[in-house]
Amino acid sequence: MSDPARIVIIGGGYVGATTARQLRKRLTDGEAQLTVIDPRSYMTYQPFLAEAAAGSVEPRHVVVPLREVLPGCKVMAAEATGVDTAAKSVTLEVADGHVEQIGYDVLVVAPGSVSKTLPIPGLAEHGIGFKTLEEAIYLRNHVLSRLDLAASTVDPDLRRKLLTFMFVGGGYAGIEAMAELEDMARHALKDYAIDRSELRWVLVEAADRIMPEVSSSLASYTLDVLAKRGFEIHLGTTLKSCEDCHVVLGDDTEFDADTIVWTAGVKPSPMLADTDLPLHPTGRVCCATTLEVDGAPGAFSAGDAAAVPDVTSKQPGAICAPSAQHASRQAGVLAKNIEAALRGGPLQGYRHSYAGSVASLGLYQGVAQIYGVKLRGWPAWALHRAYHLMTMPTAHRKTRIAADWLISLPFRRQIVATGEQQHPRQQFVRASRA
Repeated sequence: MSDPARIVIIGGGYVGATTARQLRKRLTDGEAQLTVIDPRSYMTYQPFLAEAAAGSVEPRHVVVPLREVLPGCKVMAAEATGVDTAAKSVTLEVADGHVEQIGYDVLVVAPGSVSKTLPIPGLAEHGIGFKTLEEAIYLRNHVLSRLDLAASTVDPDLRRKLLTFMFVGGGYAGIEAMAELEDMARHALKDYAIDRSELRWVLVEAADRIMPEVSSSLASYTLDVLAKRGFEIHLGTTLKSCEDCHVVLGDDTEFDADTIVWTAGVKPSPMLADTDLPLHPTGRVCCATTLEVDGAPGAFSAGDAAAVPDVTSKQPGAICAPSAQHASRQAGVLAKNIEAALRGGPLQGYRHSYAGSVASLGLYQGVAQIYGVKLRGWPAWALHRAYHLMTMPTAHRKTRIAADWLISLPFRRQIVATGEQQHPRQQFVRASRA
């Protein structure tokens, strides 16, 4: 009897976790040993980050512990720092800085993506992204703490700065995060001596429209909804500088903002640059439609880190966009193809036509475009929740999220900033200076 195949999965996000779960169901215990490598021991369901930041969903309920959903798999809380396809080995670094190497027979490269930042003066010091649960929780506490501080100062300039919130990037992530947080802050004002007109929410987008995933009519509708809620929108312009929280835009607009959120796109995980994997000009791993890595036998890739040919596009050389929709569907094809590769069967190509998108714009507001059908307002918001609840992994998490929503119907959101969460050692630092 041959030894079990060593399947190593880099990345415990949606692609990595879903692929591992499906392989556990498809393969017998004697066929394979599965190892999942990720610095975090949980998968974050990113479509719910905006609701977690706004307090509609308990943050713990939008993450799925890998060890809970991957019984029989070895989960390593480590960071993959290199891949040698010739030696079929992965180099990883564990928490204490110890470096190890593990071999593989089948490799899945799915480290996902990170925020795509630019060398803008002040951005590294004052910007905050919106890709992780930690960032979502931080941003929620930060926004609420600005209300606390603004209500406690008599300095009009400081108050104006504290109550100015700027978001750079008009894609789905930026629009949902900004709309949900504005909705939360507006509902919180009844507890503060702050008038709604004092809140300044600014959206900056380099393109001449927002939300390219939907039709121009739905994008225009979204702009109208945001404008009626008081959002200040700058299209076709960029952020030039935000040093000392003084914002300068490409259209020469200047103001002070104590909250600067960067959601202007993503880029593949930087770890890919330290491998010998073939990389696309976008920095993603070059793959065939079967999700096999070009020129690397036994290696597969999918999700945000993979440059998978988009066979449904009329553009020559088009690749699939880095979206949750592609990642979820590629994971299913990936698991089937790994099973086929181990058993000597034919591999299938990935082909997916765009199904549509759904987005929440705060409580009871949203937009959706599904298979050509356009929805607005409450129906779109309800569809957004229903769709993502359906695709959320595990019945356990689905139930808890549904319970969060039901509890919030008769009661208002829990609106409180827990500042110590950002600086848990603050008391020790103060004591050391005394």
